[in-house]
Amino acid sequence: MQTTPQRSQLFVASCLALLVTSLSFGIRAGILGRLGVQFELNAGQLGTIAATAFWGFPLAVIIGGFVVDVIGMKRLLIVAFVFHLAGILLTIFAGGYWSLFISTLCIGIANGTVEAACNPLVATIYADNKTTKLNHFHLWFPGGIVIGTLLVYFLDKAGIGWQVQVGLMAIPTLIYGFLFSKLEFPVTERVASGVSAGEMYKALLSPLFIVMIILMFGTAITELFTGQWIDVLLKNVSDNAILLLTIETGIMVIGRGFAGPVVHRFSPTGVLLISAILSAAGLYLLGHSSGNMLFVGAIIFGMGVCYFWPTMLGFVSENLPKTGAVGMNLMGGAGMFAVSVYTVFMGEYYDELVNAKLPAGDTSEAAMNEAKKLAGPEVLNATLIIPVVLSVAFAILLLYMRGRKQASKLAAA
Repeated sequence: MQTTPQRSQLFVASCLALLVTSLSFGIRAGILGRLGVQFELNAGQLGTIAATAFWGFPLAVIIGGFVVDVIGMKRLLIVAFVFHLAGILLTIFAGGYWSLFISTLCIGIANGTVEAACNPLVATIYADNKTTKLNHFHLWFPGGIVIGTLLVYFLDKAGIGWQVQVGLMAIPTLIYGFLFSKLEFPVTERVASGVSAGEMYKALLSPLFIVMIILMFGTAITELFTGQWIDVLLKNVSDNAILLLTIETGIMVIGRGFAGPVVHRFSPTGVLLISAILSAAGLYLLGHSSGNMLFVGAIIFGMGVCYFWPTMLGFVSENLPKTGAVGMNLMGGAGMFAVSVYTVFMGEYYDELVNAKLPAGDTSEAAMNEAKKLAGPEVLNATLIIPVVLSVAFAILLLYMRGRKQASKLAAA
């Protein structure tokens, strides 16, 4: 294992970079409805703008995954800093659909580049404790969403505009850019261990890795689509829809903070199975409840999606180590790509549901609000099938991994 004298500082700077990524999700989720009103955008257009961040992310994380071993993690993070700053400024001065599209694309590219560099960085500097430290690192994703949604909530109450809210993201951006410019970086774990590019590509074609990519589609959609759209989908069901996102992500922060004993007790595969079951239960409550039960649903859903993303990455890094940074970043890119496609599809589906539920010839505000109240939960109910399927898939994976572990013990004996 490489010695990294500055690993604590590198970890803190990585967390700040991920904080900017998550602030962009939390603040955008909070202002999405207002952007629609101000720029006269329908749900389909809003869905495309929201999905643009998810398009930029897989593009950046996959390209970054393939070049990080060559150019180094530090250069990638400088690229992330530039795109974050550009995206923030372009959003503040946006004038309509296309300027929002381009600015969100820039932020998506920055977000993907952060993960392309920081996931292998954390796995490299904490090679003896990957899944736990990846969970600790990724707690700043829901953590930033909590901060972002609370900022939106309280600054709205104070009458402060969305441009100022977006501009606040520049503060941690400038800090992480400065910190990374001063720190020394190790080489990636694959390079340090001497695994060749040929061995890496062979590992990427293994059946287990392909299965994990497919499962990543489902875990990412379950977590990120729901979080990004919860304010839009449940705005007419609850007066505090944005607080549902705050509660859900707050639970995720706490859960990831205690990832060590949980992962040790249940194993990464066991954690993924429990997560899928709780996600399904929480999503069911969100789609079938009103009033205070919505908050119960948000708590259960937060407990469910809490460990999905970092544990999926940790599973691949621990069980398929030869896939290296490319393997981890292909996982992240696959997840975000799936979310981008699903978000556009569901944005259009939501518009269709709303139109179908409007009384013939009645386009009044009251009729529109009632149609949206009925349509939002239906989108969540349609998404519910994904964690149900994941529950079955992770149960099979758990049995497979136990069998493989027993076979290894017998072979060693």
